[in-house]
Amino acid sequence: MTKWIAAAEVPALLKPGMHVFVGGGVMEPLALLAALKDAPEASRGVTYITNPLPGLSRIDYASFHPEARLITNFISDRLQGSFAAGKVDFIPMQYHQRYMFVGGPLKIDVAIVQYGPPDADGMCSPGYGIDFVPLVVDRAKIVIAEINAALPTPPHLPKTHISKFHYAVKSNTELQLLRIPPIDDVSRQIGAHVASLVRDGDCIETGVGAIPNAALDALKDRNDLGVHSGLISDGVMHLAYAGVITGKMKTIDKGKIVTGIVAGSNEVMQWAGSYPDISYKTVDYTHDVALLGQIDNFVAINGAVEVDLLGQLNSEMVGGKQISGTGGSVDFMRGALRSKGGRGIVAFTATAAGGKLSRIVPAISGDAVVTALRTDADYFVTEYGVAQVRGQPLQAAAEALIAIAAPQFRDGLKDAWKERIKRITGA
Repeated sequence: MTKWIAAAEVPALLKPGMHVFVGGGVMEPLALLAALKDAPEASRGVTYITNPLPGLSRIDYASFHPEARLITNFISDRLQGSFAAGKVDFIPMQYHQRYMFVGGPLKIDVAIVQYGPPDADGMCSPGYGIDFVPLVVDRAKIVIAEINAALPTPPHLPKTHISKFHYAVKSNTELQLLRIPPIDDVSRQIGAHVASLVRDGDCIETGVGAIPNAALDALKDRNDLGVHSGLISDGVMHLAYAGVITGKMKTIDKGKIVTGIVAGSNEVMQWAGSYPDISYKTVDYTHDVALLGQIDNFVAINGAVEVDLLGQLNSEMVGGKQISGTGGSVDFMRGALRSKGGRGIVAFTATAAGGKLSRIVPAISGDAVVTALRTDADYFVTEYGVAQVRGQPLQAAAEALIAIAAPQFRDGLKDAWKERIKRITGA
């Protein structure tokens, strides 16, 4: 039976040595976390588990107490202080693998989650996404739910009976919104190049940010697009309103926008709260490479920090510093390669640091990591054009990448490639 308690009573439920999973992103239970922050002794010896969503997750649980720790598969800017202090156990892992990790070897004593109020049948909706939450609720020894009256009950979002929660706390917390960056001229150029690779009837996946938004904005003249993604935001909503997204050509989940999470402006949150054609799925479905391969003409659109002339991709380190994580990009890239007619697109600005650095480099540096293998590569896009490397010999792939680098770096890349290919071939 569920016991209703006040938020101030939650800290007393935690004990040293516990592993506490906290729902992240738009599912972050802010009222419960505020209570824990106000009672720092409750986090002594506690290890929190979370997966922050960049631009949305704003709380570093490891900061609650000097002896609190955190397990995560993704580093955000808000975690950098605790990470540098040695309080964060970062475990590199692709998103689909994380689902299996959370479902098996990961110890979970307590789950702290957020749901909406129960309906007449006692069923509660998680609001705007499910990713790992149902799995964690089933596994945790103790489940503490923030029952937020502000959350909607979107159609087709799997619900959980109130009896699954050992403790429940009432709240009325405002919806968490994700800032949508404006589309600048460079992003618009990249978006147009990305859109040139998308055909009527394709099923697309993309993240959030200026470049994904620009790519979606450039697809307004397409017909009958489908969506299968880990997260959707305002760009998908605009295409759905315009009748561009219908899903009628999808080989699975026909007519449905498949996602794990909705995050964005207040407008998109209100839309998602009642739009009937969004199908919310957990990570084992949204990021399953084998399932993605069953979607004909699946187009994955992701980003990068840097790409080398072999087509290797680093999307998580800058100057040797961990700034993010693998996330779901490799899952979607590999799914696109398995898809009949599929395309994997990696889109990024050609330079960084105000034009001082090229994102296309001779080789991934020794203090960085390779997030995606050269065998995962398909199309790369910058503001200077499109490079198709899939199925290309080394020389042709390198030349294609150099052609989309910023002009001021091309001669240097050509010279570096001449030396590298000599070493590769033993010439």
